[in-house]
Amino acid sequence: MKTLEIIIIAIALAMDAFAVSITCGLSKKSVTIPETLKVALFFGGFQALMPLLGFYTGKNLPFDIQKFDHWIAFILLFIIGLHMIKESFDQCEEESKDFFNTKTLLIAAIATSIDALAAGFSASLLNANIMVMTITAGSITFILSIIGIKVGKLFGHLLEKGVEIVSGCVLIIIGAKILVEHLITS
Repeated sequence: MKTLEIIIIAIALAMDAFAVSITCGLSKKSVTIPETLKVALFFGGFQALMPLLGFYTGKNLPFDIQKFDHWIAFILLFIIGLHMIKESFDQCEEESKDFFNTKTLLIAAIATSIDALAAGFSASLLNANIMVMTITAGSITFILSIIGIKVGKLFGHLLEKGVEIVSGCVLIIIGAKILVEHLITS
């Protein structure tokens, strides 16, 4: 696998994290630099870690994760999205949901990087340079996550009170997109 192919794969793998990062930017009026870096580190870190895990464990698993990775991603993103929508209707809560908390970011980072795990399995079959893939996937996702938050902040003011509903719907749509793409190509 050539470096250009690895870069293209890394960009494709980063698109879900990019979309969720936009949602993170939408979810708050003001996002701090530490919050931005936290999101980028979670998404970039998991996009780097998952291909590495897939590469070294893929041959030892008694099953093919690609058969159900899309269901895992869909369920995790659906749960987060539904929770955000539910909280938007909660009259007792004045503050918006903190999409930047560690638990939510961890679930979102895992959900958006499951396809990277499968890519790592594939890379082991193709004798790809896993270190180049790991560094490239992590770096590209880190950068696109920062850009995604900036895009979300830029357009967040247009939505005002409906941000949580829109953010939750976006996460559910991303999960559904992952599920449908895998079901169609299977």
